[in-house]
Amino acid sequence: MTIGSLGYLGLRVKDPAAFHSFLTSVLGLMPGEAAGRYRLDDLDWRIAVETGDADDLAYVGFEVAGPAELEAVRARLLEGGVTIDAADPALLAARGVLGLVACRDPDGLGVEIFYGPTCRTETPFVSPAGVPAFVTGDQGLGHIVLSTKDMAATRRFYQDLLGFRLSDIIRLRAGPDFAFDMEFFHCNARHHTLALMPVPLPKRLHHLMVQVPTLDAVGFALERATAAGVPITASLGRHTNDQMVSFYSQTPAGFEVEFGQGAIEVDEATWRVARHDKTSSWGHKRPAH
Repeated sequence: MTIGSLGYLGLRVKDPAAFHSFLTSVLGLMPGEAAGRYRLDDLDWRIAVETGDADDLAYVGFEVAGPAELEAVRARLLEGGVTIDAADPALLAARGVLGLVACRDPDGLGVEIFYGPTCRTETPFVSPAGVPAFVTGDQGLGHIVLSTKDMAATRRFYQDLLGFRLSDIIRLRAGPDFAFDMEFFHCNARHHTLALMPVPLPKRLHHLMVQVPTLDAVGFALERATAAGVPITASLGRHTNDQMVSFYSQTPAGFEVEFGQGAIEVDEATWRVARHDKTSSWGHKRPAH
């Protein structure tokens, strides 16, 4: 019994008002019932924005199917030597879930395993920017790419204890004498829910990805971002491994958001791990400095 999907994430940012405008007017997320909460679908919230100096990811929530699955993950974390925080009814109420286990990954990021999120099917998702829908459901919120100071320990935490499976690897060359492997992990049909970069970066979160069902929705988002003066950090392009067509923009907090469509999906019965030497087949050009 392992993680089912990326359920939610919490951000701490210096300028929540600027972030609100970016999430709603550019990305097209719907404000939730509570202040600082944002929806992508029928769930009460997927992204929480709180005031803080980090301008980074504060915590991440991974969903499991129910109480038995939660208990199985709890037992595996304890067996692996991970400290589990005491159950806090106030935290469950704040997250709007039925059950939750809280801990930290090897780099100190808050990780919450939960089941039973609050649904708002009585109030259908309506994007303020006209986005028809986001690809969520069994595939969850999207994906996150994290930097880590200790790849072995972080891989063990997410792969061995939480149950993520390796999808593939991209060898990235950062200079003539420096290269590293970026590792991509799945927990459902989404090509990757998590990717790890074994290099220290200014922020733990390199980027967050949200997926839409059509290429037009990507194009319209690119036009909204450009019109709003949002820095485009990677032009429209297609990735080698998940084959997603997407662009990247810079959030007011400094980390990036990938907005894309058309990614291939993992079939566990036939999937095989591969290696790539480039991140993109075409496009995804970074601006010249």
